[in-house]
Amino acid sequence: MSVAEELRAARDGLIAHQNDWAKARETFEWPRFEHFNFGHDWFDHLAASAERADQNALVIVEENGDRVARTFRELSEASNRVANWLSDLGVRRNQRIILMLDNQVELWESMLAAIKLGAVLVPTTTQMGARDLQDRVTRAEARWVIGTTSAVQRFADVEGDFTLIHVPGAHAAAAQRTAPQVPSRTVRSYDDAYSASAQPPQVEPTGADETMLLYFTSGTTSQPKLVEHTHASYPVGHLSTLYWIGLEPGDVHLNVSSPGWAKHAWSNFFAPWLAEATIFLYNFTKFDPQALMKAMERDGVSSFCAPPTVWRMLIKADLTQLTSPPKKLISAGEPLNAEVIEQVQKVWNSTIRDGFGQTETTLQVANTPGRPVTLGAMGVPLPGYEVVLIDQVTEEESDEGELCLRLDPRPVGLMKGYYGDEEKNREVFRNGLYHTGDVASRDENGVFTYVGRADDVFKSSDYKISPFELESVLVEHPAVVEAAIVPAPDDIRLSVPKAFVTLATGWEPTEETAATVLQHSLNRLSPYKRIRRIEFKELPKTISGKIRRVELRGIEEQRAAEEAGPGRYGVEFREEDLPQLTRPKA
Repeated sequence: MSVAEELRAARDGLIAHQNDWAKARETFEWPRFEHFNFGHDWFDHLAASAERADQNALVIVEENGDRVARTFRELSEASNRVANWLSDLGVRRNQRIILMLDNQVELWESMLAAIKLGAVLVPTTTQMGARDLQDRVTRAEARWVIGTTSAVQRFADVEGDFTLIHVPGAHAAAAQRTAPQVPSRTVRSYDDAYSASAQPPQVEPTGADETMLLYFTSGTTSQPKLVEHTHASYPVGHLSTLYWIGLEPGDVHLNVSSPGWAKHAWSNFFAPWLAEATIFLYNFTKFDPQALMKAMERDGVSSFCAPPTVWRMLIKADLTQLTSPPKKLISAGEPLNAEVIEQVQKVWNSTIRDGFGQTETTLQVANTPGRPVTLGAMGVPLPGYEVVLIDQVTEEESDEGELCLRLDPRPVGLMKGYYGDEEKNREVFRNGLYHTGDVASRDENGVFTYVGRADDVFKSSDYKISPFELESVLVEHPAVVEAAIVPAPDDIRLSVPKAFVTLATGWEPTEETAATVLQHSLNRLSPYKRIRRIEFKELPKTISGKIRRVELRGIEEQRAAEEAGPGRYGVEFREEDLPQLTRPKA
């Protein structure tokens, strides 16, 4: 049996038990290859098959209506040309390539080409500044950069032994296709790749345990870590992600995600093509839910994944304009609150299913197809993952604690480790477990609920507080676009829950607004969980869009240390100063 046949057999077993989670868990075994190359052994295999050769592998639609499509056969040939051209330039196995492209065809061509050559991809957002780029070049030991015009120009002051490859924008005119001048740098033109041979590049077999991807995490609490994935851990490991989404051959899958982050590779590269599905992209400069739904309708999107922010914006639009909504609805990135799930269910008659994974892994825990969704819960362990909760004090198994993965047997979808950081590897790989750093609870039915990052959970009056639980209540209020809960130092209770809130359009940061939001939370939370302070401000975020709670905690600690009064850092209101609130008796 070829590796493609073995991989397909494992996948088909998951699809066959798509609505029977217990059976899928019981029967699934990870394919464990000695040699595997997603480009040669899987994608080119599909491109040569009668079933998939002329099926669209990729469709990209622009907000002006322009549409570009590539079949499996076309992408296979184009990626061969790029691979052969890169090889002629001097790209060799294990050399690192920083990839800074938008959602454009060249992104998928470049990823396939680098994988075929055995080069190592370092996906990077096009928003990255020179300081962060220097860090990536240095720590990832980058030798090549493939980027847009603006991305290439940003390397002018970055030190290192690397060559720049310029990729024009999707709609660049002929005059704009000329490679920009970057002082003291050689800049190659990507357009030259299309003159190379379309024959598969001649390379040695790729070891499944060779490095394929290096991802810099978003760094919400510390310097970004460098996550190392192999030619098996993402390409094969995303069988779990495929199972969670419910993807099948012929699906048209849309995932709202920016290039450069792991989720983009999850749902805009590996999982859909493992399923022999079409990847669909809709590019926009400013999010427009109506335009997005029109595009989904026109191209028959059958599977849709979006982060909570997008879902919250969608439910404020007219969901009924999408007359044939996708049946496979997924949310990822951060936990999704129950109200959004309920509203979409009413209109589209399908349930958004949440899930949990990391840059370090593929999908670990999720609400899977065919199972009733427990609102607010992240679900059950996926096939191939053995999940335990470890008490952070006793380090014994518990019904609430740090979510960990058993390493015997080691799940294929788990990273090789943090590149160049043995101390961190010893910390997260210990006692036969991989420690995620996330805290969860498990109910009597074995369903997991997310509590928060281990360093975000805090105590108030000796009660454990989950920021996510309180934030989920706050975002149900129409005034609240986003919220972050952090501990505010308090003389009596050690700390109290404080909400930092970004207001929706039309709401002002007044005492009246503070009172209505706090009253909303008082009516829905247990007395010991009550939010006692609220401050209105734009929330600080990482470049990937995750809220930097560590920065907000720092603000509160600094305020306490300086004995600064309310309003020193923003517009703050405290529960005791709002007599109009109806407080709980307990």
